[in-house]
Amino acid sequence: MLRKTWGVGVVFLLLLCFVAALPAHGAARGECRSMPSRILGHPVAYCVLLPPGYDADKTSRFPVLYFLHGLGDNEQMFLRSGGWSLIQDLWDRRQIGEFLIVTPAAGGSFYIDSRDGRTRYEDFLLQEFLPLIESRYRVRAGRTFRGIAGISMGGYGSLHLGFRHPELFASVSALSAAVIEKPPSVTVNDSPESGRLRLFGDIFGSPLDRAYWDRNSPLTLARTADLARVSIYFACGAQDDYGFNVGAETLHNALATRHIPHEFHIDPGGHDWNFFSGHLPASLQFHSRAFGLGPPSKG
Repeated sequence: MLRKTWGVGVVFLLLLCFVAALPAHGAARGECRSMPSRILGHPVAYCVLLPPGYDADKTSRFPVLYFLHGLGDNEQMFLRSGGWSLIQDLWDRRQIGEFLIVTPAAGGSFYIDSRDGRTRYEDFLLQEFLPLIESRYRVRAGRTFRGIAGISMGGYGSLHLGFRHPELFASVSALSAAVIEKPPSVTVNDSPESGRLRLFGDIFGSPLDRAYWDRNSPLTLARTADLARVSIYFACGAQDDYGFNVGAETLHNALATRHIPHEFHIDPGGHDWNFFSGHLPASLQFHSRAFGLGPPSKG
């Protein structure tokens, strides 16, 4: 009888150890939807990555990070790449805290309102998209728990929006941001590169309106905006295919001249997924710390 009881006890202890080894906060998941937009005049697709604890505790609220895709990509930027697995792994290893990651589709808008007023993407994002997300999902209220990030064109968008609206975003990050100090000085339709430049013309005017370009540039905003309460991180490859590393250096100098704290990296690499994925963990950990969730900085 004693031997049988001891055996049951061992099994019970083994079961306890097994349960303790399981994730205590559920599983992360992603969902993709669309919303109507009165401002844009068409539906806009978006995806939301929900952290492990979102479904486990129906009362908890979480910070939110708006992550903006690059040119040629869309709202499924993480779900179609290795990004989703990378983010899941960071959550599983408790290397980032729990927050929502939201990716809206933006086409080639650069996340601003076009000069001709036909595409008012910035108005849509701030007036329609953020309110919908933060009412539909359990998001913690206030700028302290709202960040914005992006890759390439999305990096331009995150810097533009984060610098222009510091009352809305407490943390801003960008990877290989499409930051150029001087726009192309050609008429789009007359250029041998008309295919690539036409996109700039659609947003900034054709011929390109230098005043409009400067007014929206993250470099201009970095020199003028009140960024005292904004946490800033950006990184770019030293061999960036489009020369965005030059813009990143200029942005760093503009912030340093004003003594605005920021984290800045120029590392080996080009303008590709290898560089993006290699620096995505650091970007997400930066926002996690800004939200007060850890992990501690290595610096």
